[in-house]
Amino acid sequence: MLIARHHVMGKRHGDGMERSAYLLLTRLEVEGPMSIGQLAEAFRLDTSTVNRQVAALLRAGDAERIADPDGGLARKLRITTGGAERLAAERSTHCHGLERVLASWDEGERRELFDVLTRFNRSVEGVEGREWPRNELAPEHTGHGARG
Repeated sequence: MLIARHHVMGKRHGDGMERSAYLLLTRLEVEGPMSIGQLAEAFRLDTSTVNRQVAALLRAGDAERIADPDGGLARKLRITTGGAERLAAERSTHCHGLERVLASWDEGERRELFDVLTRFNRSVEGVEGREWPRNELAPEHTGHGARG
């Protein structure tokens, strides 16, 4: 609950991107084209759930269906230029909100929060048998090695 306080972090009154859109677009941005099945597996969701979320991305023009670049039979989804721009704007809003929240914290306190959140993410991923940070969440994407 505390980490997802969007109204403090910049999201208020229904403006901004839906959380599911943000997560799906981030995955497509980082990993490149993916099928609905691959997205469902990555998020451990039912394909019907991801299919509904993807339909919203397609309607909004944030993603598009393409032929599999690797020659497979399944069509893939790719983030569009407009989707990437909206994702970057949403990420900027989140970062600005987080900067406001942490403005009174000194560097040591910020580092401690980062270290604890990194440990938390490693523990969550460890329970699922994966490592943190994942390969797709490289430090150059965020400056700290964790993606929001």
